[in-house]
Order: sequence, then C-alpha cells, then structure tokens
Amino acid sequence: MNVEYIVVYITVPDKDSAKNIAKKLVEEKLAACVNIVDNINSVYYWKGNIEDDDELLLIIKTRLETFDRLVEFVKKIHPYTVPEIIALPILVGSDSYLRWIDDTLYR
Repeated sequence: MNVEYIVVYITVPDKDSAKNIAKKLVEEKLAACVNIVDNINSVYYWKGNIEDDDELLLIIKTRLETFDRLVEFVKKIHPYTVPEIIALPILVGSDSYLRWIDDTLYR
C-alpha cells in the first residue's frame, strides 16, 4: 500500500501554543488543515515520574513527504523539550478532499 497522505498528532500545553503552531504550519504549507481539540488529559511517564496534565491536541492533515520538514519546523517553535509528533496514514479519503490537500500544499 502506497501512503501519500497522513494525519499528524501533536500535543501542546495551552491555547496560545496551539493557535501559534497551527497557523504557522498552514502558512508554511506544511499542513492543509489543523484541528485544535481542547480539553484532553494526558497521563505519561517523564523523568522518573508519572505526569497528569491537561493539554490540547493538534490534528494535522498533510502529505507524507512533508513530515520531516514539519517535524523540524515544529521542534523549533514548540514549548516542550520532547514534543509528541506522530503520524498515522490516511488509508482512504474522498477524492475531492485529498485533491484539496494537494491544492492547498502546492500553491
């Protein structure tokens, strides 16, 4: 299976970080769309402790070929030392939506 499109998840600590990263990703043509999901709770292991934090989740629609540039860009502006930046393949999608991603990223 040849994956061209991906959804990227990035967690952020606050609304300002979420809006800043989302806007810059779209401006830089690294994302066609970014959804900001408020009110998630993350429980994770960090530096010997179990942490329990309220965060926001960015859901980013883009192409696989942009992932490395997206990661590099986000690491420069993200407030976390080790930000979560993970990608999942879009196995199928409507032709019109996938064309819109292409049109948006390649203008």
